[in-house]
Amino acid sequence: MLHVDFKTLIQPIGIVRMLEVVLTCICFSLAASSGVPDHSVSHWAWCMFCWCFCCFTTLLILILEFTSLNTKVPISWEDFTMAFAMLATLMTVTISIIFPTFFASSSSSSRQIGASVVSWLCFGLYAGEVWLIHQKPGEISGFLSTVPGLLKILETFVSCIIFTSLSPAEYTRSPGTQWCVAVYSICFIFSLLIILLTIARLLHVFPFSFDKAVITFNILAVAMYATAVVIWPLYAFHKRPRPDDCNHCSWDDLVVVTFMTVINFLVYTGDLAYSVKIVFFTHHGEGG
Repeated sequence: MLHVDFKTLIQPIGIVRMLEVVLTCICFSLAASSGVPDHSVSHWAWCMFCWCFCCFTTLLILILEFTSLNTKVPISWEDFTMAFAMLATLMTVTISIIFPTFFASSSSSSRQIGASVVSWLCFGLYAGEVWLIHQKPGEISGFLSTVPGLLKILETFVSCIIFTSLSPAEYTRSPGTQWCVAVYSICFIFSLLIILLTIARLLHVFPFSFDKAVITFNILAVAMYATAVVIWPLYAFHKRPRPDDCNHCSWDDLVVVTFMTVINFLVYTGDLAYSVKIVFFTHHGEGG
């Protein structure tokens, strides 16, 4: 029988989520009503997707908690809401930078400027939700609430930024850049798989230690990203100086990919170091 819980709407986290739904919908509507730009379409599409995704996922969470159906879902609800809040925070802060940079210049319409301002408010709300979830009492399965778990979310998000900046015409030029795209894809898939297995409470299906499996993957990811950090700029910018008439052109996207490759390499390195510390030092220290 369906049980309606009005308390979920009047609690601080419920109020924050309702504001998130309204404001992300406003951002999406303002940006959509201003029309599709004639440049940087992939970045525009990414901003629209982020606002739409955040809006509807937050609304889904509100509905499931309001009807108490979240208790019937066969997943770790706390891990799911934490993972989404963290992902939404990263999404909104990124598009709050991307959208005004590319589409809200001094000659832009008031709708584009308004979407940029409201997007920053969305970022503040989602950051507040992350804090509220951390403060919320209750049982959390563990991994996604730890530093390595949060880093896994960050790794997948940075990979998404890389994918939105990639152009087949650019990375198919040489085997070196194709290898880098393979690195981005493989690491993204495995990081996402770890997150999904954690949320779905399927870690027990592993016939071996999950923590050590994560460490093994992190070692491989660090090694693969180390090659991408060197190979991508070496091949992507080979005999390709920045065009004089470049204004948010494809050359700038190559710079974004280069920068994000270095960022993800550092994130995977930090993830590896923290995971090794927890598994081989903290746990052994507690056992001793």
